[in-house]
Amino acid sequence: MTIIDIPAGWPADEAAARALQRELRGRLVLDEPGPEPGTGHVTGLDVAYDDERDLVAAAAVVLDARTLDVVEETTAVGRVSFPYVPGLLAFREIPTVLAALDSLTVDPGLLVCDGYGLAHPRRFGLASHLGVLTGLSSIGVAKNPFTFTYDQPGPDRGDFSPLLADGAEEVGRALRTQSGVKPVFVSVGHRVSLAHACAHTLLLAQRYRIPETTRHADSLCRRALKAALGGGP
Repeated sequence: MTIIDIPAGWPADEAAARALQRELRGRLVLDEPGPEPGTGHVTGLDVAYDDERDLVAAAAVVLDARTLDVVEETTAVGRVSFPYVPGLLAFREIPTVLAALDSLTVDPGLLVCDGYGLAHPRRFGLASHLGVLTGLSSIGVAKNPFTFTYDQPGPDRGDFSPLLADGAEEVGRALRTQSGVKPVFVSVGHRVSLAHACAHTLLLAQRYRIPETTRHADSLCRRALKAALGGGP
């Protein structure tokens, strides 16, 4: 098994990471609608950690956006590339996630991250970071609202309310994907509109609270980490 090492020149401290984050933030594209929901491919991305061995396993799972059938899946295992710092978590896993993406033989289409895009203290979460680095459209679908506030959306599937920073700036939406179930938190990553991000999320979450992309990628990265630790497939 090949372990992805930390790239040369990767930020080694908080100051360097923040500086790179600011630079990349300037490359965000926020005025494109992105792929039409239900067309092409959508790729779920997720990671699993083993902190004792300083390893991270990443999974990329490509689905057909219309049928939700799995088209291709890849994994990579690497060294955790940055210490735990809130707001800079993307730096811990991006080299390994990129390695998993680079192993795909099909067009990944829209990237769907288990995390945040603009719903981030400096408006540059993992979904935005990956979108800028790859040039692909990307969204974040998170299980909690991070530090932002929102009113409960209506009780029915498809109901939503703004996810607000400082009570005013909309950085995403609390979206009800299943009636009577707590919402997920959708934010734009790169090259996609918030309306399309929510439409993609609803199409991907037809049976469960979280998108099928996330469900597949979560299971796959956990299996990859177990295999890397000698626990079998």
